Amino acid sequence: MLGLDFFLHAGLLASLYLRPSPFLLPPLTAFQLIPIGYFSILLVTILLFWLMSRLNIIGSRKGFVFGLKLSALAWGSFALGLFSISTADSGLLAGWFLGQSAELALGGAVIGSGLAGESLKRLSVQVTALIIVLVVVTVVLQTLGLAPAVRL
Repeated sequence: MLGLDFFLHAGLLASLYLRPSPFLLPPLTAFQLIPIGYFSILLVTILLFWLMSRLNIIGSRKGFVFGLKLSALAWGSFALGLFSISTADSGLLAGWFLGQSAELALGGAVIGSGLAGESLKRLSVQVTALIIVLVVVTVVLQTLGLAPAVRL
């Protein structure tokens, strides 16, 4: 989920953060608060694990679908609520909705695989490889100018 989050926010959605907005913090402040954002991912991952284990959702496919549904409902609600009361850009809200839905779907697939008894060593290697690929793709996007590299 962290690798996909990095790819989304530093790659695909990066240009949305550079638009002037009374809703968003300045880039330097936002950069300094990244650990808090990652802590929020940890909390939602714990929630996802807890729900999946309590509801006996086992397997990568079932976990993916569960994570997608849970996130689409939660983030859809959150995005609509923000749209109704804030100055948040609709493109940014749509990006967050789609990105968070993808993140939780991926997290659900990984958790479902672990709950199904798949080798945690193999699963760790796959997750690490995906993180590396997503970081490399993000750096390539920034290097090619397809995603802005924020200068702090």
